[in-house]
Amino acid sequence: MKKITIENLEDKFMTTAKFSQEIEKIAINYSMNYIDAIIHYCEANDIEIESVPKLLSKPLKEKLKYDAQKLNYMKRTSKAKLMLV
Repeated sequence: MKKITIENLEDKFMTTAKFSQEIEKIAINYSMNYIDAIIHYCEANDIEIESVPKLLSKPLKEKLKYDAQKLNYMKRTSKAKLMLV
């Protein structure tokens, strides 16, 4: 009987960490923005785009947001708060 280990499970299932690493590699190696890197990865691995939000880590979400703002896909937001005294 084959012993199931965490490494075996991670090989079979996509984790947020593994997905983020793959997207980072694609973005750097192919000089793509993160939006295009995710689309490329999903098309190459037959993953539905709708399942991607479950796989996004917080740092990757921030990079996606930055790219989307840079490409004018969403409005730029400022998190800085003006202190009124």
